[in-house]
Amino acid sequence: MTREQQPARGGTELGRYLLARRAQVTPEEVGLTAASRLRRTPGLRREELATLAGVSIDYYARLERGRETRPSPSVVDALARALLLKEDEHEHLRDLAARAARTAPEPPIAPSRAVRPGLTLLLESLRPGPAYIASRTNDLLAWNPAGLRLFAGIEGWPVKQRNLARYAFLHPAARDLFDDWEHTLRGCVARLRALAGTDPDAPDLAHLVGELLLKSPDFARLWERYDVKGHAHGRKTYHHPGVGTFTLGYQGMRLEGTPGHRLVTYYAEPGTPDHDALVLLDYGFCDGGSGTGSDHAESADREADS
Repeated sequence: MTREQQPARGGTELGRYLLARRAQVTPEEVGLTAASRLRRTPGLRREELATLAGVSIDYYARLERGRETRPSPSVVDALARALLLKEDEHEHLRDLAARAARTAPEPPIAPSRAVRPGLTLLLESLRPGPAYIASRTNDLLAWNPAGLRLFAGIEGWPVKQRNLARYAFLHPAARDLFDDWEHTLRGCVARLRALAGTDPDAPDLAHLVGELLLKSPDFARLWERYDVKGHAHGRKTYHHPGVGTFTLGYQGMRLEGTPGHRLVTYYAEPGTPDHDALVLLDYGFCDGGSGTGSDHAESADREADS
């Protein structure tokens, strides 16, 4: 690790994010000529990024080291352009800058597993499509039948252990289930990274990240990239051991009036083999038809309250 790569002690999430993103932009991507024989730093040097953003080298160095915590909106936007940030990455940089400028930290949001009864009814109404409600750290809080069976083998874990990031990295069935396992891992880490930037002291986040850093080298590798891009919609292909291979569209949405909970639902065109797979998941033909969505949701609520 070169001196430029070493994070400053006592730095800010803003500085650490700038350092990580700077390391991922090559000189060629921003129109610079790289002298490969002399270059020891991956990505851009501090002085190169400062020049591209139109700020002094000293000012940028203080930003990255956490000694400057009040960049103007125009500086934040200039840094985002120089770093080739996408829209959600740019927004995350703005959030980090706003947090760094606050003199008093905001108290962390208290995590909650409580799900309103009306939301469990909503999950049932979405059958046969898989649907679930997840916490901001991807804990599974409530689901309909296919919403749980979609993640093959997760029903064997205790309710409080059912976390989608934990499943993707640690469950032996996950690598075969997801058609693009690496892409799924990156999405899980990016969502947690975004939360870590704006609420780094959250106890639910610290517990999960600490566990995954200890148990998964893949998580540790991706965590250091500081990617923050989330995926709220799209299509995914699954290789399910009980149903076979199918592709589903999905849509995630934040639930208002909750501490960061999300509803995620999956769908397929009626009359297609993909839709037939949904029906099989919903009726439990892949596992003998054990359990209903409301049974699982109520079980999660009871265990969370115990």
